Amino acid sequence: MSDSPWIEAVDEDGVPDDDVVGVQVAGRDLAFYKVDGSVYATDNICTHGHARLCDGFLDGFEIECPLHQGKFDIRSGRGTCAPVTEDIRSYPVRIEGGRVYLQLEA
Repeated sequence: MSDSPWIEAVDEDGVPDDDVVGVQVAGRDLAFYKVDGSVYATDNICTHGHARLCDGFLDGFEIECPLHQGKFDIRSGRGTCAPVTEDIRSYPVRIEGGRVYLQLEA
């Protein structure tokens, strides 16, 4: 694992169960998801249509872009269907004291 610092991002209660929320962290537009009690973080901008993923639809571990219905796996950032041809970045997260921390430079 990288030695880059953990950055406090959001209150864990601010990430709804089985949903997505957009949050600005250190000048970056990120999306936070909570599925089965675990929190995940990715870039919030679709690599295909430049839409905000927090405006999309979360189905299990896949976020669907609201613009052209491309999908990404929130655990890895991997694009899972067309028209997506480029993955999004995902970030390591950890929970401490009810706060979500992430590493931006992993």
